[in-house]
Amino acid sequence: MTDFFKDKVVWITGASSGIGECLVKEAARRGAKLVLSSRREKELKRVRKDYGLTDSNSMILPLDLQDYKKLGKVPAQVIKKFGTIDVLINNGGISQRSLAHETSLETYETLMKVNYFGNIALTLAVLPYMRKQKKGWISSIASVAGLIGVPLRTGYSSTKFALTGFFEALRAENHKENIKVTLVYPGFVRTNISNNALKGDGTPQKKMDKVIENGIDPDECARKILDAIAAEDLSVIIAGGKEKFGLFLRHYFPRFFAKFLAKTSVT
Repeated sequence: MTDFFKDKVVWITGASSGIGECLVKEAARRGAKLVLSSRREKELKRVRKDYGLTDSNSMILPLDLQDYKKLGKVPAQVIKKFGTIDVLINNGGISQRSLAHETSLETYETLMKVNYFGNIALTLAVLPYMRKQKKGWISSIASVAGLIGVPLRTGYSSTKFALTGFFEALRAENHKENIKVTLVYPGFVRTNISNNALKGDGTPQKKMDKVIENGIDPDECARKILDAIAAEDLSVIIAGGKEKFGLFLRHYFPRFFAKFLAKTSVT
């Protein structure tokens, strides 16, 4: 499956750190031509340099998912440089750590703008090109929190649940256009996601959660994501034993799971 990405144009959002950076690293190793996007242009340039990418096989394309109404014309820049967009990996996003009654409506709006509207806006902007070329691969990096409503993440979970509904419907609508959609549900991955997570007032938490610190390796996560896209998997769960056990309990013993979740620390 490593040959799948050779010379394909792969666009990765959230590419300046965490899972996104590891996706860049692994996709570059597999011979892809890469479009790197996030808000932090300086970090994108660092990532490109760190993994041996050049101007001929990569493109730095800063964007802010929160400013989603401006994303419509962005894909034209990729088409101008590479002539096509083969794979779009919607990885950019932000998490949350606050109880619902302590979270402002403005914070919920920010989470929805970045995680949902930003991701679907970019997808809708890329979609006409993929429909015209009668092929394409789209991946949405959701979360196990998009399968289970997790405490302290009401807004985050809501956005990830919403992505599942959108992308499953999009897949069905574009089946005849040969556009494949892979939904990815990572569990706890060892990144800075909890440091950047929003508190109830919308400010960053600036603290590493223990479950994140002990999470799976982001390089391993990136490899499994790219393998799933290459295999045209409908969905893939990339998680440790704790998260998988939770999914098992939720499916087979929902009442017990509800009590279990209420007593379990997820920070």
